[in-house]
Amino acid sequence: MGSLRPTLVVMVRAPVAGRVKTRLARTIGPVEAVRFARSVTAGLLRRVGRDPRWRTILAVAPDRAAEAGFWPRWVARRPQGGGDLGARMQRLVADGPPGPVVIVGSDIPGIRAADIAAAFRVLGRREAAFGPAEDGGYWLVGARRRPRRPDFFRDVRWSSPHALADTLRNLAAPAGFVRSRADVDDEAGWRRWRRGAGGAGGPRPGDAA
Repeated sequence: MGSLRPTLVVMVRAPVAGRVKTRLARTIGPVEAVRFARSVTAGLLRRVGRDPRWRTILAVAPDRAAEAGFWPRWVARRPQGGGDLGARMQRLVADGPPGPVVIVGSDIPGIRAADIAAAFRVLGRREAAFGPAEDGGYWLVGARRRPRRPDFFRDVRWSSPHALADTLRNLAAPAGFVRSRADVDDEAGWRRWRRGAGGAGGPRPGDAA
């Protein structure tokens, strides 16, 4: 990776009822969905956001929320911009600071700094890195971006069991992988998270905002 500093991008939505975790909110209610989003994002930033091995940027939706008061003052923010998930991630790959980039969502409670470090190690020898998800998608994608900034995300069937396979077909060379992790998109996943968080729906130990 040379002297180029790696960048971690965390994709987040404003923690506002009706706009964040809407599928989850249909069964657990909008208040609990917002509470989950706030808790998991705070815990993630606590664990990985200040790590000196990379810079951390929040990519925020909707765009106007990038300047809202939801986010810690110490973390850099940028708007995600328009388009589907692929268009937004491609923009993050193409427009970010020089050097390798890793992108994760904010709804993966298990992410640790070791996962991010492992992804950047993969990018030392591969064009792309992925963290597979249990549903056929992926919770992490990384791009080396040298000597080119590739387009990974053409014709991907998002929110389907084919998302990872579709993305891999766009690559010019084999990708590397880090461990699989599960996101929380439904009530069953939320209940598993609550049990792991001590049964109260709050952050895990050490995950204070």
